[in-house]
Amino acid sequence: MGMETSNEVIQIPVRIKELREDLEISVIDMAHDTDIPYETYLSYEEGKHDIPISVLYKIAARCGVDVTVLLTGDDPRMDTAAVCRNNGGVRIERYPGYEFSSLAYNFKHRNLEPLLVFLDPAQEPAALVCHYGQEFNYVIEGTVQVSVGQRNYLLHKGDSIYFDARLPHGQSAVGGPARFITIIQKSVS
Repeated sequence: MGMETSNEVIQIPVRIKELREDLEISVIDMAHDTDIPYETYLSYEEGKHDIPISVLYKIAARCGVDVTVLLTGDDPRMDTAAVCRNNGGVRIERYPGYEFSSLAYNFKHRNLEPLLVFLDPAQEPAALVCHYGQEFNYVIEGTVQVSVGQRNYLLHKGDSIYFDARLPHGQSAVGGPARFITIIQKSVS
């Protein structure tokens, strides 16, 4: 991961705090409105803990902005088509072992969030998460174990899974690094 990527990740909590303050929303109200415990929210804003993508969506929705504003500091510009060239996505390292690149960050009013995900098997898998909507994963390199609810699915290159994202779920690399595309349905605000 390059210096620019690390700097972008560091800037996310700063952008969130500045936006919250500009909108005159207290930390207590933001935590309450996003259903995040106060101490946890504060640790996100202070940059002490990585912010899960699902939380970034909640914060963006509460602030009335596209999540791209939190990720890049800019509003999405495209409303007909947004091309993302090879290695051109906005990188977000959210959990140990997960590296996300947003592939449609520059498209306005998107209903889906396509992400390229790199899984590092040397890291502990992240805790299972739940979020609004449905999710699609397509493995493009390596082997990925996808846990959904009480079941585990082993997916190889070319395999895919579509599931209810309200169920606890997570992915981990098996036997080496893995990459997959995930398409997440964004919450309705």
